[in-house]
Amino acid sequence: MLQTSQTRVTARGSAGHMEMMASPLSLRFKAKNMVKVPPRMRRCDVACRLLNVAVASLGILITAPLMVVVAVMIKLSSPGPIIYSQPRVGLDRRRFQGDEPVSHRRRSDHGGRVFTIYKFRTMRAEKPGAAQTWAGKNDPRITWIGHFLRATRLDELPQFFNVLFGDMNIVGPRPEQPAIFEELHSELGWRYRTRQRVLPGITGLAQVKQGYDTDLEGVKTKVALDLEYIGKRSATRDLAIMAKTVPVMVFRKVWM
Repeated sequence: MLQTSQTRVTARGSAGHMEMMASPLSLRFKAKNMVKVPPRMRRCDVACRLLNVAVASLGILITAPLMVVVAVMIKLSSPGPIIYSQPRVGLDRRRFQGDEPVSHRRRSDHGGRVFTIYKFRTMRAEKPGAAQTWAGKNDPRITWIGHFLRATRLDELPQFFNVLFGDMNIVGPRPEQPAIFEELHSELGWRYRTRQRVLPGITGLAQVKQGYDTDLEGVKTKVALDLEYIGKRSATRDLAIMAKTVPVMVFRKVWM
């Protein structure tokens, strides 16, 4: 006889609550309809996405000559590839009930869809399989041109293509590597996972208010700023953050 596992579900309403038995399959079907995205949030997502794609397209056209110059300087500074690629944790498209995802389709949980991010290489090429660690301000692995690119954020220019590919927006929480994401999620809990409910960004509120983080306390501060951004997110706010990013790049000005 074919048997299916059953799960006890409690349904609450104005008249009280009742318990029923349901299979995981029916729970997955119900979960899709349990949590609806408010129309205002859907409109915000569309408006922000259109703005970010438009700015990324314009950014590629304007900075194309600059990217060629940067590529040549990287090639002359040290042996290795011009573009540095790395897996990062992106948008979590699952629906949530409270702080927990209600979708059970994934066999493994990385916190969001993993994608490949592109940056100009700022450090000496490492051997394959080398452990990933945070880069300090005076990290000896950073090349002479890498210091300039990181200070001016020009190493992020190839991520305009990530925006067009649909992996990122111009504005959003910075995406992290899967292994580091798991470590920070275990340290910070649901607050860190909540960052994945919007597309990650090249810049963001945390980036214009604070420099590179090198320890857990710096991450905590940035997570708080990321959640503040998500709570007040709009196309107008994205445009304001983009405008504040320019002084950060040109004058290293951090907006406090």
